Amino acid sequence: MQYPIFQSVVNKINSSLNKRNINVSKFKTWEEAKINAAGLEIVIDLSESTDHLTHLSINFDWDSFREVALANKLSGTGSHPMLKAKHLTESSVDTSIDIELVWHFDVNKCQPKIPSGDENYRIEMASQWMDRASKEVNELLISDDIITRWHIEIDGDEYGKYLTAINLLSYFQFTISDMNSLNEVHEYIGRKLTHLLFKANKIIKIADNSVKVPAA
Repeated sequence: MQYPIFQSVVNKINSSLNKRNINVSKFKTWEEAKINAAGLEIVIDLSESTDHLTHLSINFDWDSFREVALANKLSGTGSHPMLKAKHLTESSVDTSIDIELVWHFDVNKCQPKIPSGDENYRIEMASQWMDRASKEVNELLISDDIITRWHIEIDGDEYGKYLTAINLLSYFQFTISDMNSLNEVHEYIGRKLTHLLFKANKIIKIADNSVKVPAA
């Protein structure tokens, strides 16, 4: 990876996760030169620990402009290779890491298997527990100033409409613009990751307990 600062953050995240009892099924970095972007994708398997969720995805997004902006501020990063790129050094950007969390639900367990007359019955029943979950999640995250939303996909069969995907998404940011060294960045990332995983676990419990599906 051509992003030494971000790579060091990735290493810190990996080290922190390895110290926890978390079933990580995917940990992969990526970069796309055409859009000056890089990132980290983490997938945590929830199938054995919850009743209604399959996995949690955590995506960290970064780019060349933020990498260079941080290299200009941190002590000991004056030899960063990207500092030679004029089009990057002349840009002024906020050095924050964007994080997307996605909770993926098991659609087969989260809506009735047999409709009850109304062709929209399965979707309506799922909407009811999603509303309950949303209220509790919003209360939990009220102090974090983040965006949370549902993503659903709909299909149909001979009984009417049903959901083929149910995902809850939240967007966080780790702001590291006031850091002076890589050690400070790593300490901050460690603290914020602990906070992030704490909230993620709380939401898993809220979401799992909110699902109420009539017996077949």
